[in-house]
Amino acid sequence: MSALADPNAAREHARAMAGTVVEAMPTLPPRADDLPAGVGPDDLLWEETIAAGGYASRLLARGTRLRLIDLKGDACASLLVFNAAMPTERLNIADTVKVQWDAYPTTGSLLLSDMGRVLASIEQDDAGTHDAFCGASNEASNRRHYGDGRNSGDHPNARDRLLLGAAKHGLGRRDVHPCINLFKGVRIEADGSVKTQLGPFAAGRSLVLRAEMELIVVIANCPHVLDPRPWSVTPLRATAWRGPITGEDDPIRTATPERLRAFLNTEDLYRR
Repeated sequence: MSALADPNAAREHARAMAGTVVEAMPTLPPRADDLPAGVGPDDLLWEETIAAGGYASRLLARGTRLRLIDLKGDACASLLVFNAAMPTERLNIADTVKVQWDAYPTTGSLLLSDMGRVLASIEQDDAGTHDAFCGASNEASNRRHYGDGRNSGDHPNARDRLLLGAAKHGLGRRDVHPCINLFKGVRIEADGSVKTQLGPFAAGRSLVLRAEMELIVVIANCPHVLDPRPWSVTPLRATAWRGPITGEDDPIRTATPERLRAFLNTEDLYRR
């Protein structure tokens, strides 16, 4: 490696790496061989495998579908969502839970903003283990559990990974709001205790989100804050494709009065 101190040698080494493919990286241009029926290659917008301990962020147009796959059964997708046009409007976990009278998001659930609008819908979910209570790990929690929680260390924390993703869109530390954790679940028992569902699970479980607004999404793939095991997390795959905007007779939109109102609030934002 000392030879790389020579700028010319460093350049040659870097150029020799062109075309190298590793497990966790964006695929450019995006391509996938398992798109749903009716979705063509030209509809594909994003294809990326997010490393264990990694993060990603993306702008998604209204109607975009985002599929997340827990490739090996031990991913933990800590997710933030923002209104791309006005990022001060963002996912509100408390409203997401209380407005829908349901603390356990799954197929048909909405991710609601702090302004009563629906940011995204869960269109499909074959995992069923998600967490709307615990939020992201942070440097202090990782330091207690693993001995280190720095972004540059071996055990990066989800909050700081989310900060890196948010920063790519001009957002700062105050914008890293409480997240939802996908693929790792918790249940609240009658006595108020927390029952965890942390796996590992069968490989290949997936979830599809439908963007109901123009969104910024930020994802961190770090161990759940309550995971008692030694550092354990596996890669997460993200695939996004163009799709239609939700219609008036959509069954998720019309399922309950609360959900319909959230859609009406969102549609009013786009009324021209």
